[in-house]
Amino acid sequence: MTVFDPPPNEEVSVSVRELLADPALGPSVRLVAGQTGIDRRITHRRIQKSGLALVGHLRGLVPTRIQVLGETELSYVEALPLAEQERAAKFLFSVQLACVIVTRGMDPPPPFASEADRTKTPLIVCQERSSSAITGLHTLLDERLAPRTRIHGVLVDVFEVGVLLLGQSGIGKSECALDLVMRGHRLVADDAIECDYRPPGMVFGQAADLLRHLIEVRGLGILNIKDLYGVTAIRERKRLDLVVKLEIVRSDRDYDRVGIQDRHHEILGVPLREVSLPVQPGRNMSSIIEIAARNELLRQAGHHPARELVDKIERSLRDEVPSRSRRPPSHGFRAIQDNESAAPPPIETRGRR
Repeated sequence: MTVFDPPPNEEVSVSVRELLADPALGPSVRLVAGQTGIDRRITHRRIQKSGLALVGHLRGLVPTRIQVLGETELSYVEALPLAEQERAAKFLFSVQLACVIVTRGMDPPPPFASEADRTKTPLIVCQERSSSAITGLHTLLDERLAPRTRIHGVLVDVFEVGVLLLGQSGIGKSECALDLVMRGHRLVADDAIECDYRPPGMVFGQAADLLRHLIEVRGLGILNIKDLYGVTAIRERKRLDLVVKLEIVRSDRDYDRVGIQDRHHEILGVPLREVSLPVQPGRNMSSIIEIAARNELLRQAGHHPARELVDKIERSLRDEVPSRSRRPPSHGFRAIQDNESAAPPPIETRGRR
């Protein structure tokens, strides 16, 4: 699997106040010091262990990341004399950290609480052990700080393949989606799709809050798919796997008829495979989209029909060349010898006695 780096998204952040109020953390956390700094912003999706900062090594310490002190760090601090504890606390809180979390429900040493109040740095105690707390924080921050974008299109779940339909307004994206729903597939979003990045290299889409379960069909207006077909016809969220671009057929456009070269459409830094389908009267687009989704499943399983055909042709050509070289020659010295041996004897030209 290819791992993609998440795209830069410096504008997204979450405050410590919002983090503490998040129901995902529940009652497992409590603020013990630094109350006046709970509006500081967290902009990084990964936490940082701050052991070296306790001895004055601040290189690489990122203030906008959550700093975690576990049992190992606290046992080191508690073994120090009081003056050394105060010095370690000054080292740690000297860079205006977003917040510091102490795990295992252990109360931090008094010098740490005092320094947190002085520097207005939120100091939080978490009941979970370090590994569980870090896993939960990563999950929460991936959700809250995920890079996001909004795109115009239709997202449908076809055979568990997230198919994103793109094309100019009025080309028939919503009608295709409605036909796919009638065939038993599931609508995710119509018109406005909220996309967010998830590591490693995945993009998920969902409907905007106001447009959830709704679809617009020209001539009919706004339809509620959940009310019309039930909960089995909708899906709240789906990963994007395939981009299908609908285009009005043009005589001057050379459409792909073999499918050897893959084209990609990039969303939030992630390349998604793209196919272009010409739209014309009499062409059943929903059936073709179903086939495209099934073909994507085959590709994900390692089957590529076009490349397999080309490989067969190349093998056939390679096998044909040696067979030609083994055929008896039709000309040359041996042919001349054969012709001479088969020729009739020369006519006697001498006269009779």
